[in-house]
Amino acid sequence: MEILSSRTILRPSEYERTLSFYRDTLGLAIAREYPGGTVFFAGQGLIEVAAHGGTGEGGFRGAIWLQVRDLTAVQTELVLAGVKIAREARQEPWGLHEMWIADPEGTPIVMVQIPEDHPIRRDSRPPSA
Repeated sequence: MEILSSRTILRPSEYERTLSFYRDTLGLAIAREYPGGTVFFAGQGLIEVAAHGGTGEGGFRGAIWLQVRDLTAVQTELVLAGVKIAREARQEPWGLHEMWIADPEGTPIVMVQIPEDHPIRRDSRPPSA
């Protein structure tokens, strides 16, 4: 399987406190911001702090995010290897194609294919003068 990029996704119960910790206390540089979250550079990887989802006991607290080139091929490869698919591949409302599995300890792993026209693929910096 070919992994193009990865990130750790955190969905804290107190978004502003966690955002301040990574941004202000640790001083991590911001890779990008979007409505509802911030992605930080963290050495060779990324840490995304999302403002949604981290509520209550048993709520979604985080996941490993792995970008792949061809999600359909990856799903087929995993099924043939006997990996249980927690959520079949599909396009999400935010435009990404996602499929979910879990590691042996139950840590969610989100396999993601980014469509060519998705905003993640665009350079959001203003043009230089």
